[in-house]
Amino acid sequence: MTIPDPAPANPEAPNPQLPTVQKLRIRYAKRGRLRFTSHRDFGRAFERAVRRAGVPIAHSSGFTPHPKISYAGASPTGAASEAEYLEIGVVRPLEPQKVAAVLDAALPPGLDILEVVAVREGSGSFADRLEASRWRLELPGVTLEEAQRAVEAFLAADEVQVERMTKKGLRTFDTRSAVVRLESRMSPDVQASCAILDLVVRHGTPSVRPDDVLAGLRAIAGLAPSGAPVATRMAQGPLDAQAGTVGDPFAPDRDAS
Repeated sequence: MTIPDPAPANPEAPNPQLPTVQKLRIRYAKRGRLRFTSHRDFGRAFERAVRRAGVPIAHSSGFTPHPKISYAGASPTGAASEAEYLEIGVVRPLEPQKVAAVLDAALPPGLDILEVVAVREGSGSFADRLEASRWRLELPGVTLEEAQRAVEAFLAADEVQVERMTKKGLRTFDTRSAVVRLESRMSPDVQASCAILDLVVRHGTPSVRPDDVLAGLRAIAGLAPSGAPVATRMAQGPLDAQAGTVGDPFAPDRDAS
């Protein structure tokens, strides 16, 4: 198949750039030590990967053109994730699977491209689909019985207030109202004295993070892991509040890929 030539740039724009002819949505993971990569660090690494892979990314016009990359629902620094998302614009049509392969090869191990889909025209705002996240929390030194007692106390409470320092100063907010599901279990792939929490949390303002929920569990039930908890975002997408599940945000776009 012959790839059409890019459309001409708008000559009336300052520093004219080629127009965007296709948008691609990308799911990527942060694993291992790369979970400590900040959002800004990942952005720099991704832009380098785009250049290294030769992806014909579109740029804004104006005096300081920027690559057309938009991020949605980035996880906190220190949290691992299997469900991070971004969107890019390109100046000619590309096959999503090939873009996934070349970008994954250009990024360091631990920052892994999992899937790329083409945006279906008229599919709406992608950010609006990211209503909730499902997290896995590993709690070193916490037994299943301790975790179960803490979860029961948390879910029985009408509200669980915690404090967090924000850009606007110290803020107090309720974590209980954001939690859709919270369950405890043991996992065969971790040590016996390490309970696992499965958490589904609704996105909102302020956003409730896994460490906020852990702070709430500590405040209401004295839950105190002996080591640093490990939080991994397993999914991010539309929320089924009744079932307590998080759906696939790429579903409306898949037929376009």
